[in-house]
Amino acid sequence: MPETTRRRALQVTGLAMAAAAVPAGEAAAAVPGRSRGRIDTHHHAVPRRMREWAIEQGLLPPTGGPSWARWTLPSTLRTMNANGIAAGVASAPVPAEAFTDRRLAVSGVQVCNESLAELVREHPTRFGFFANAAMLHPDLAVRQIAHALDDLGADGVLLNTSAAGHYLGDPMFDPLWAELDRRRAVVFAHPVAPRGLAEAPGVGDWLADYLLDTTRTALSLIAAGTLDRYPRVSVILSHGGGFLPYMAGRAERSAREDGGPLPARMRPALRRFHYDTALPVSPYATPSLIAAVGADRVLFGTDWPANSAREVALNTRDLDRDPVLDDRAHRAVDRANALRLLPRLAERLR
Repeated sequence: MPETTRRRALQVTGLAMAAAAVPAGEAAAAVPGRSRGRIDTHHHAVPRRMREWAIEQGLLPPTGGPSWARWTLPSTLRTMNANGIAAGVASAPVPAEAFTDRRLAVSGVQVCNESLAELVREHPTRFGFFANAAMLHPDLAVRQIAHALDDLGADGVLLNTSAAGHYLGDPMFDPLWAELDRRRAVVFAHPVAPRGLAEAPGVGDWLADYLLDTTRTALSLIAAGTLDRYPRVSVILSHGGGFLPYMAGRAERSAREDGGPLPARMRPALRRFHYDTALPVSPYATPSLIAAVGADRVLFGTDWPANSAREVALNTRDLDRDPVLDDRAHRAVDRANALRLLPRLAERLR
């Protein structure tokens, strides 16, 4: 069977399987014309080899564990097909502290990056990937970035919003930023829980603390002048940028009254970042986000499989129906912005 025919047959089969996997009415509720071709830039994957390594290191239990750790390719493709997701940029947000030991930092990052690269090689039109790097060992991380981009074909690099209490504007990370800037690379900033912050009873850290860590690291990059020194790096902030787009006026007041390192006009700084929709942004946050940065800085994201198939469907439906986004904005968010930002993936999708 010719490759193009085989690929179309697989897509049709996947769509049929997907129909049974999504709660009745949710996939059908998408707005016509906005239901195919999306590129999911906040898309996690835990291939078998990576999961086995995490179990060996005690990062995951042998059985059970969080739902996202039970990632499978069939369930991923069903969810993608059900929501018109043409491709997902896979990532594995392993906390930087897991790579504190230098020897483990070498082997662990290698396993993660090779696992994701293999996924892309086997399904080149369905996946891209953001590579891991051992942030707490900047000299090692620079070499890992080079290997991932040059040899493994990564679309960009995942950096945690903080590592052992150090935010991305910390001078210790300057060697990473210099290498990323030289390569005009894309950074996917994925949050962790802020170090030393007491958890509010009954409120999971993913609910607000992750958003705070994203906001903190964005402000640190602005205040430290990192974005000015390394202007050729593109930074994607997870979950709609945390609280950043919604507290910019407060930052401007701080600059006026306290004379601190934040700029008196935050709008240009806000537009140095890209933002994914995996907050989810619709219907609550979209008006503020679009007003602050414009649709051309926003990327479709689901946070699969941390978000279940049901939540992915609901959030995608809400985005499709969001009155703040016109047809042009939808096309930009769903696909065009990602194609412009990720040329390797764009080339495979032509």
